[in-house]
Amino acid sequence: MSVRDIRLFGDPILRSVASPVVDFDKQIRTLVRDLTDTMLAAPGAGLAAPQIGVGLRVFTYHVDDVVGHLVNPELSLSDETQYGEEGCLSIPGLTFDCTRAYGVVARGFDMYGEPVVVEGTETLARCLQHETDHLDGVLFVDRLDPATRKLAMKVIREAEWDDAPPVVKQSPHALFGRGM
Repeated sequence: MSVRDIRLFGDPILRSVASPVVDFDKQIRTLVRDLTDTMLAAPGAGLAAPQIGVGLRVFTYHVDDVVGHLVNPELSLSDETQYGEEGCLSIPGLTFDCTRAYGVVARGFDMYGEPVVVEGTETLARCLQHETDHLDGVLFVDRLDPATRKLAMKVIREAEWDDAPPVVKQSPHALFGRGM
């Protein structure tokens, strides 16, 4: 078991776009195991590689007793939306309600380079979107409505774990701050 440190809000890697995985080798399998071990130890519903300081398009998830991972994910989002609580291991102790797509079809690869399709609604859909956002340098606070985001940033600035000035990034997605 290899539990890694989780990078916190303000770390520049959390705002960087992760690179696609091109070699499905032992290093990727080790990364997936480290992500899984770290996510389960935290505990969390998901963890993306940038959250442990690795700029690759890989994440793990643990929803409804199912543990999985995706490499180089691409999402297709439903038109239907959901509004509910969301948090992040890189922003400890902070949760806010956030709008996301209700359903997702995620296509990508497993750690061996085999194609994988994961379909989910509700919590799994929220998790898949959240973790894919991490791979694009987007945090869930970027998806909050302006008033809630302002409150979230105030809480982050006052957090005991915060040792870096917050970096606010606007969502690159079409419906800024709202679900797809």
